Amino acid sequence: MDRAEGVNCTGAATATLDVDRTDPGYRTWLKEAVRRVQADANRSADTHLLRFPLPELWGIDLYLKDESTHPTGSLKHRLARSLFLYGLCNGWIRPGRPVIEASSGSTAVSEAYFADLIGVPFVAVIPRTTSYEKQRLIEFHGGECLLVDDPRTVYDVSARLAAETGGHYMDQFTYAERATDWRGNNNIAESMFQQLKLERYPDPAWIVATAGTGGTSATIARYVHYLQADTRVCVADPENSCFFDGWVSGDKGVSCDRGSRIEGIGRPRMEPSFVTGAIDRMMKVPDAASIAAVRALENAIGRKAGGSTGTGLWSAFKIIAEMVGAGENGSIVTLICDPGDRYLDKYYSDAWLAGQGLDITPYATTIDRFLATGTWPR
Repeated sequence: MDRAEGVNCTGAATATLDVDRTDPGYRTWLKEAVRRVQADANRSADTHLLRFPLPELWGIDLYLKDESTHPTGSLKHRLARSLFLYGLCNGWIRPGRPVIEASSGSTAVSEAYFADLIGVPFVAVIPRTTSYEKQRLIEFHGGECLLVDDPRTVYDVSARLAAETGGHYMDQFTYAERATDWRGNNNIAESMFQQLKLERYPDPAWIVATAGTGGTSATIARYVHYLQADTRVCVADPENSCFFDGWVSGDKGVSCDRGSRIEGIGRPRMEPSFVTGAIDRMMKVPDAASIAAVRALENAIGRKAGGSTGTGLWSAFKIIAEMVGAGENGSIVTLICDPGDRYLDKYYSDAWLAGQGLDITPYATTIDRFLATGTWPR
């Protein structure tokens, strides 16, 4: 391949980069890489829509879209596939060059899988507090973990590493909302609506999502508007995250000084992929409430899930209580984002809860009362 060195617009030296994208070797590699990523989608069945048991007389159905059944075990498998196709088709991902990502874990697990699928190195820049099981899975799929003490530095460290190696910084927080085809193509929103077609309330009253990049809520909300549906979209936000504050205030510059304890969601800044104008409502959810909710989920359907699932489920419970109080019928959909076995040493550990100063008892009591009576504390 032809190669060139140069200077950028500030006069600083740039890395040595490939410039001849018509080279037959590169085009052959690119076509094969795209084929492999598309073949993964073709091999993958859709994820299940599970029912959460509620009293029949309420006239309300609660469903959970179980994204933990993807090959890499989480909702982020869809995103990683889209990001790899986006990066490949834009000419950003190159043979032999590393892909680098800033992540809290699950996206990095899925991206490590796709990097291995097309044969490029992968480095995940993740907070040191990321669960050991996620770190193990990143390495299992051939990736490398670079741990940082301050979660706010993952962006700069990733960009710097990409510049130093000539690799590609995937930057899910910028590109998540644009890499996914929100008009359809079996995205998560289209899948939900297709699976509800034969249910008694086929058009959901609410879909409840959570936000890490904001890409999922953007895809769902845009698809709802595209369908001209009456469905409303709520985004649930954990502690130590600024999405809620930014949405309420309209200030895209808000930030917070620590990372979220609910892995996979909540960010210390307003991410570019969080499309505030598309969603209808936000809720701030205490971390102890999120954990109480995932434990209630296990009691109800026998499935462990990650903390982000609990954040969305708590908000869904509250919306359902409002509907019961108003005498409304309908369906609600939220997500199982990833499996609970990644967090046995966290959200399912009483010792971890005690170490974090989290008491889930009052929130568990609220959930028990809600499931028995349909009421919510004022």
